[in-house]
Amino acid sequence: MSGLVQVINSAPALMASVAIHFPSVQYGDLVPELALLVGALVAMVSSALARTKDISFPYTGIGIVTVVLAGVWSYHLSTIVASSGPKAIVAGAMAVDGFSTFLMVLIAVSLLLVILLAEAFIYEVGSRGPDFVALLLLSGSGAMFMASAEDLLVLFVGLEILSIALYVLVAYCAQVTLSREAAFKYFILGGFSSAILLYGIALTYGATGTTNIGQIALFLSQNTLTSNGVLLGGMALIIVGLGFKIAAVPFQLWTPDVYQGAPTTVTGYMASVAKAGGFAGLLRVLYVSFQTVRIDWRPVILVMCVLTLFTGSILALVQRDVKRLLAYSSINHAGFILIGLYVATQSSLGDSLYYVFAYSIMAIGSFGCVSIIGHLKGSTEGPLDIDSLRGLAREHPRLAVVFAILLVAQSGAPFTIGFLAKFSVVSAAALGQHYELAVLAMLSAVIAVYFYLRVVFAMYRPPLTADTEGESGLTLTDDSGDVMIEEDGALDQGDLLTVTRSRTIPVAASLSVGLALAMTIGFGIVANPLISFASSAIPLH
Repeated sequence: MSGLVQVINSAPALMASVAIHFPSVQYGDLVPELALLVGALVAMVSSALARTKDISFPYTGIGIVTVVLAGVWSYHLSTIVASSGPKAIVAGAMAVDGFSTFLMVLIAVSLLLVILLAEAFIYEVGSRGPDFVALLLLSGSGAMFMASAEDLLVLFVGLEILSIALYVLVAYCAQVTLSREAAFKYFILGGFSSAILLYGIALTYGATGTTNIGQIALFLSQNTLTSNGVLLGGMALIIVGLGFKIAAVPFQLWTPDVYQGAPTTVTGYMASVAKAGGFAGLLRVLYVSFQTVRIDWRPVILVMCVLTLFTGSILALVQRDVKRLLAYSSINHAGFILIGLYVATQSSLGDSLYYVFAYSIMAIGSFGCVSIIGHLKGSTEGPLDIDSLRGLAREHPRLAVVFAILLVAQSGAPFTIGFLAKFSVVSAAALGQHYELAVLAMLSAVIAVYFYLRVVFAMYRPPLTADTEGESGLTLTDDSGDVMIEEDGALDQGDLLTVTRSRTIPVAASLSVGLALAMTIGFGIVANPLISFASSAIPLH
C-alpha cells in the first residue's frame, strides 16, 4: 500500500519531466474538413436553440453554405499546390496535394447535390430537423480525411467517420422495412470490413515499422525483405477492407440490397461520396506505399477488375427494380476505375480520378431522377419497377429526357462526361499495352448499353392502364388495348404500375438534377478544365 502511495505522489513530478510535443498545425490547410465538422455542429446547436423543431430549410441552408465554403477552399488549395508544390501537414499524417484537393472538390460538389435532393424528398418519409444534414456533413468530412490521409491510421479514422454516420443515414427512414434491413446488413458487413482493414494496417506496421504512407514507400524502396509474408498479408487485408467500400467483386454482395433499401437520396450519396472515399484510400495506398512491390498486388487488382466489370454488367441485365439495376451499374463502373489503378502510372491514376468524378455526378443525377419519379407516383422511397416507367415520356417529357441523357451518359455516349471517362481509362490500358484488358472493358461497356437503353425504352413505351373486370378481376393493358397483366383477384393500390398524380417536381430537386445534367453535358463538350484538373491530381510521394 505504501508503495502505491509513493507512485501516486511521484506521478506529478514524472509527468512534468516528460515533454509532450504537439505537431504544428496550419489550420488553413484543414479548412475543408473543419468546415464540414463545424457545419454539423452549428446545425445541431441551432436546433437546440430553435423554438420550432419541425423544420428543415434552415439546416439545408447551413449545409449548402458549408459545402460551398469547403469546395471553394479546396480549389484554392489546389491552386497553391500547383504553384508551390504538395506538402505534408500535421507531422506528416495528412497531405495537401493535387490528389486530395481534387477529391475534396468532388466531395463538396456531390454533397451540394445530395443536400438539395434531401430537402426535396427525404423529409417526406423521415423526421425534419438537423439530423440528416449533420450526419451528411460528418460523413463527408470522413471522406475528406480519407482523401488527404498520409497515414494509415488517419485513413482508418476517416473511414470510420464516413461509415458510422452512413449506417444511420441508411436507416433514416426507419419505418420502411427495407431501410432497416439494409442498414443492418451494411452495419454488420461494414464492421467486418473495418476490422479486416485495421488488421491489415497492423500487419503492414509489423513488416515496415511505420504506418506513414510515404515512409512505407521509402522503407520498401531501400530494403529488400527476405520473407515478405507479413507484408503480403497486410496488403491483401487492406485491399479487402477497401474493396468492400468500392463494391468490387467479390466484396459487392451487400450493394444491391443496401442500395435498394436505403433512401434514394442516401443511395446517391453512397454511390458518389462513399465510393470516392474508398477509392481515395485504395489508390493512394497501393500507388504510393506499395508501388515498389506492385508486381505482387497488380495480378489481384487485374482479377478484381475483370470480375467487377462483368459481374456488374451481366447481373444488371436481369434486374426489374431500377435501384438494383443502378446498383449493379455502380459495380460495373468500379471495374472501370480499377483499370487505371492496375495500369499504375501517373497518367492512369488521373484517368481513374476523372472517372470517379464523372460517375459521381451521373450517379447522383440518376438517383435524383429516381426520387422524382417515385415522388410523382406517390411512393418516394418505395420500389420502382422498370415497367412502372412506361408512359413517363408522355406525362413528363422533360424529366424523361433528362433521365435518358444521364443513363446513356453512363453507357458512354459521345458528347457526355461518361464517354470521356470510359475512353480515358480504356486508352490508359491500351497505352500500357494491356490490350486484352482494354478489349474486355469495351465488351462489358457494350453489354451495359443494353440495360441502360432498356430503362430508356421503357419510359417511351405506352403506359399500362387498368380496366376492371367485374368485382374481383383486373386487367392491365397498354394504350393499344393489348392485355399486359391479368389478375383474377382484387389488387390494392400498391399493385398498380401507374397512377396518375397531380404532384409537382420540387424546385430543390430540379436544381440538383439540373446541375448534374449541366456538368454531364458541359464537361463532355468543354472537357479541358476537368481533364487538366484530374491530370494534376498527383499524390504526395
